[in-house]
Amino acid sequence: MVSAMRLFQVLSSFVAGITLMRPVNGETMTLFDFKTLKNVDNWMEISDTVRTVGKSKATLVLQKTQVFQRAVLFTLLNPQPNGAGFAGVRTPTNLNLSSFKHIAITCRGQGENEHYKVVLRHNDLETNEDISYEQFFTAPMSSEKFSTISMSLENFKAYFRGREVEDATPLNTSNVTMFGLQVYGGVYLPIKQKGVSALEIETIVATS
Repeated sequence: MVSAMRLFQVLSSFVAGITLMRPVNGETMTLFDFKTLKNVDNWMEISDTVRTVGKSKATLVLQKTQVFQRAVLFTLLNPQPNGAGFAGVRTPTNLNLSSFKHIAITCRGQGENEHYKVVLRHNDLETNEDISYEQFFTAPMSSEKFSTISMSLENFKAYFRGREVEDATPLNTSNVTMFGLQVYGGVYLPIKQKGVSALEIETIVATS
């Protein structure tokens, strides 16, 4: 019998546009295995302090113990009164994902915020004046277990400074040159967030 908590997680993820993913047979490619990486030095902070009014902070670190290793994205989100604000990290990549359909993240969240997004850029676009391709997800909140969420590559939409760009060209999945994770204030969204949070991540993979 499915527990009430499990049912709630499934329904919440469905509403957010993602589904909790069961392991499936098929082609996969590991993008980031934080259980074995030696460091995360190539991940850089990208938070709202790139603008004068920004007050948020993010950092990605490896948590290592005698029995496990994982990454933790710590965020302090201090948005403006209208919800404008973000805190996250990103890393340059050289990914050809054209033969894959999904990005799957094994993670769990703790703290005040559960709503995050994956931020991709393609074709070597990297400045704050370039559009990005984003998809929102709800982190499974738990201090005990990890869950895997799956996001369709087809559902990444173009954004510029929080607003969707409807006439933009689709994401070029054959040339993804930047990968990022963010927590957001929700300036143009009904959900508003602020405060301190942690997203623990074991792996990020591409799946067919």
